[in-house]
Amino acid sequence: MRNLKQKHIWRNILQSKPVLVFLGILILIFSWSVWGFWNKMRETSNNKKIIEDKVASLKEQKDMLSLDISNLNTEEGKEKFLRENYGLVKEGEDLTIVLEDKNSPKTTQNEANNGFFSFFKNLFK
Repeated sequence: MRNLKQKHIWRNILQSKPVLVFLGILILIFSWSVWGFWNKMRETSNNKKIIEDKVASLKEQKDMLSLDISNLNTEEGKEKFLRENYGLVKEGEDLTIVLEDKNSPKTTQNEANNGFFSFFKNLFK
């Protein structure tokens, strides 16, 4: 009989309003922590994707640079590099440089095709 009364007392304590409110608050705190943890996991996953993309681009850049280095170790690669970057030529070759005339009059399409009134305007010039 005494054992039955002790169980009944514990049941009354656990089902009391203050204990239920405390357990509800505890569940809310736990839920809030799980939500924050889930957001951090998602952010970490996004950062991981960004880093993996950077690593892939750096590997591609490394491959391109090692290809350039191997090309510069050959005579043809050195010659091509010097011709493209410094404008050097071999003996007997000529170098032609084309420059644009900055002082040439440039007519725009609007001036040339202004229509009927531009005909009379240009007629008296």
